Amino acid sequence: MIPATVLTGFLGSGKTTLLKRLLSEAHGMKIAVIENEFGEENIDNDILVSETTENIIQMSNGCVCCTIREDLRTTLRDLAERRRKKEIAFDRVVIETTGLADPGPVAQTFFMDDEVAESFLLDAIVTLVDAKHAAQQLNDRQEVRRQIGFADQIFITKSDLVSPAELDALQHRIKHMNPRAPQHVVHFGQVPLKEVFDLRGFNLNAKLDIDPDFLSEGSDHGHHHHHDHDHEHGEHCDHPSHAHDHAHGHHHHHDDDVKSFVFRTNRSLDPAKLEDFLGAIVDVYGPRMLRYKGVLHMKGTDHKVIFQGVHQLMGSDLGPKWAPGEQRVSKMVFIGIDLPKDLFLQGLSQCHA
Repeated sequence: MIPATVLTGFLGSGKTTLLKRLLSEAHGMKIAVIENEFGEENIDNDILVSETTENIIQMSNGCVCCTIREDLRTTLRDLAERRRKKEIAFDRVVIETTGLADPGPVAQTFFMDDEVAESFLLDAIVTLVDAKHAAQQLNDRQEVRRQIGFADQIFITKSDLVSPAELDALQHRIKHMNPRAPQHVVHFGQVPLKEVFDLRGFNLNAKLDIDPDFLSEGSDHGHHHHHDHDHEHGEHCDHPSHAHDHAHGHHHHHDDDVKSFVFRTNRSLDPAKLEDFLGAIVDVYGPRMLRYKGVLHMKGTDHKVIFQGVHQLMGSDLGPKWAPGEQRVSKMVFIGIDLPKDLFLQGLSQCHA
């Protein structure tokens, strides 16, 4: 299977800089980059070698660059076909979306299209955020908020252009929108490749990576009592700017329409009830559900049940056995646009066995 990485981020967030590094560095990997044709700026010609066919270009270090002419599915199938015929060689694919793109449909392509799913494995959605303009963009543009909600990994660029307090406030704001995605502050696209590739963001794995502070609030992670939450945070937190960050409008971020919340319970869940409930909410709220994931303690099995979804697409799998003495807890995180948190939590709490 060819791993695929989706690279997203608003105009000026540094996607092109990062791509140039991926394409010109001597990392020994052969990467095929799929660019949206109407990208903000195309890859510089100095790192391109020769045009092999009209829309596939070979790089000096063996990478391949092509633009999407029709739709993504056609491009991916085309690449896989040429690779099978040994016309081109590559180990992985990076898809650069335009600054305004919604990563949702891109991600869904990997699950919906059988031909694509046979050859490619979606590894992760990586989102770049421009620290200087992010606060304004997050206020004005839902696309930017969506890109953060979808992310498996977030890189914050241009942090040297903002104060430590502004950066801290931005990181907090992003954490509330998406507590699953690790955030890295990076300079000039200098991102270690191990933080871009093989992140396994879509693998069904038996741990749910959420910031432990976020989880310690339990399912009652209310977005309405930010003030107390932040003050209480200040005492045991390693952010120096915590104590005074109210001065920087630190509590405003509960206005964002992309939010996350966690459901957790120590009681076992009933598979049929849960499936009915999740089926029903995905029918209604699927378009607004960006990413959701859970590790569940289900009645009738000694194994963890792992599930995740993107919009209306949901998948689940049996994970490893619960270890002897391990506390059997179900945890789920939902990230979406204006989701009715109370309705979700109430419905889930009625799925106990």
